[in-house]
Amino acid sequence: MSSANFVSLMLASGGDQRISVPRGGNTNIYGASPFPRSTLGYSSSTANDISLDAFHHLDDMVAGRSAASLSDASAYAEALEAMRARLKHMLALPQGTEIAFAPSGTDLEFVALAIASARSARPVVNILLGMEEVGSGCGLAAGGRYFANQTALCAKTTKGAPVDGFGETEIRNVPVRHANGKPLLTAEAVAEIDAIARDPARRRSHILLHVVHGSKTGLVLPDIAGIDALIARHPDNLSLVVDACQARLEADAIHAYLARGAIVLLTGSKFMGGPPFSGIALIPAGLRPETALAPGLATIFRRGEWPVDWACCAHLPHGSNPGLWLRLEAALFELERFQRITLASRKHVITHFMAAVSDLADRLGVSLVSPALASDALHLSTLATLDLSSLPGAPNFAVAQRWHRVLAARGLRLGQPVKCVRGHDGDWAGTMRLSLSMPLIFSLSDLDGTVLAERFRRDFGQIAQVLEAAQRPIVA
Repeated sequence: MSSANFVSLMLASGGDQRISVPRGGNTNIYGASPFPRSTLGYSSSTANDISLDAFHHLDDMVAGRSAASLSDASAYAEALEAMRARLKHMLALPQGTEIAFAPSGTDLEFVALAIASARSARPVVNILLGMEEVGSGCGLAAGGRYFANQTALCAKTTKGAPVDGFGETEIRNVPVRHANGKPLLTAEAVAEIDAIARDPARRRSHILLHVVHGSKTGLVLPDIAGIDALIARHPDNLSLVVDACQARLEADAIHAYLARGAIVLLTGSKFMGGPPFSGIALIPAGLRPETALAPGLATIFRRGEWPVDWACCAHLPHGSNPGLWLRLEAALFELERFQRITLASRKHVITHFMAAVSDLADRLGVSLVSPALASDALHLSTLATLDLSSLPGAPNFAVAQRWHRVLAARGLRLGQPVKCVRGHDGDWAGTMRLSLSMPLIFSLSDLDGTVLAERFRRDFGQIAQVLEAAQRPIVA
C-alpha cells in the first residue's frame, strides 16, 4: 500500500461510526473525504476535506516512519506531547495550562464532565446552551451517556447508555433563541442559568455551565460580563466549559476564558480546516483532579491523550490512535501556516467574503440569520447562515437538506442546514451555511482585490444557480 493510500485509510479510522467511509464511497456521513478533492469548500462549519498541502505534509511524515511506529503507544504519547508544546506556543497559553485530546468534538464533553465530577463529590447538573446549535451528539455526551454504538477504542457500546461514573448527571438545555428566531440577550441567558443554579432541588448538585462561543450560527452566550456575574453569584458551585469547537476565536478570547477557570473546547476540523474528527481541550492551571477520573473513560480515551503527569488518568489504557494522530497533525499544520499570514491579509479575504455573502443573499432574495456578519470578529465574519424561508414555497428544513445534497453532488460544499428559524407554519425553516476556513483564507490571501472579488463572485454564482434551479417547477 502506498503511503498516500495509508494516510487516507488512517484519516477515516480511529473514531466512532461517523468517521467511516462506506465501501464504494468517497465521503463520510458529513460529506467529507479523507483525501483532497477539487470542490468548492465553504463547509467548515460542518466538516472539511483535507487540503492538498496538509495531505502532502502527512504523506511525507508517514513515508519517513514505519507502520509499527505509528501504532506504538510511547511514540503516540510523545507525538501528542510535542503537539501540546506547539499549541502552547501558537496560542501563547498561560503557564500551567494543560491540554487533553479527544477523537472528536463530541468526545470533548466527557473531558469537561470528568474533571467537574472528579473535583466535586456532588452529582453534576450540566447546563447546555443551545443544544440545537451545537453538535448533534453533545446532549448525550454532556449527560454522561454514550452518543454512538462504538467509541474510538472500538469498544462496543449502547447509544444512550450511561458511561460508568457519570450515572447521576442531569442535563438542562437553555435555548439560545426565542420562538421568533431572535437570539437571547446575555442578560436573558444569565437569568435562565441563574434560575437553574438556584433551584432548591439542585442545592446538592454541582453546576457545570456550557458557555457557547460560536454556535452553528455564530452566537456567543453569555458574554464575558455575564460569565463574571455568574461567577460572583455562584463562587463555590460553578464550573465552566466553553464550547468553542468551531475555533472561530482569537487567542485573547481563549486567554480571557482560561483566566476565569473555564475549560476551552476546540476542534481541528472546523475553522482550523483539518479533516474530521479531532478535539482539543485547553484546561486552566489548577484544575487537575486529585481523585481518579470516571472509570468509563477507559472505554473512550487512551492514556496518551491526557496530560502526562495526571495520576487521575492511570486507569486509561495505553495504545495508539494513528488516525487521531494524523488528523491532529493536519489541523496544527493548518493553524501554523494560518498564523504566518499577516492580519491585513486575513482581513482582506474576510472582508471580500462578507461582501460576497451579502451579494448572494440579495441575489436570492433571502435574509441572513442573526448575528451573521454583524462585526469583524471571527465567529461572525467567517460564518453566515442564509434563511431560505422567504423563497417561493417557503422551503423547510427537509427541503434545505435535499438542496444541500444537490449542491454537494455538484462539488459545491456548504455547511449543513441548522434548525434555528421557524417558518410561518411553525416548522423549522430551511437554512444554508457558508463559511471560511484557515486553509481557504491561506489559499486566497495572495490574491489582489479584483481577482479575489471575482473568485467569490464566480463561486457564489454557482451556488446561486443551483438554488435558483431548485426552485423552478418540474415540467413533465
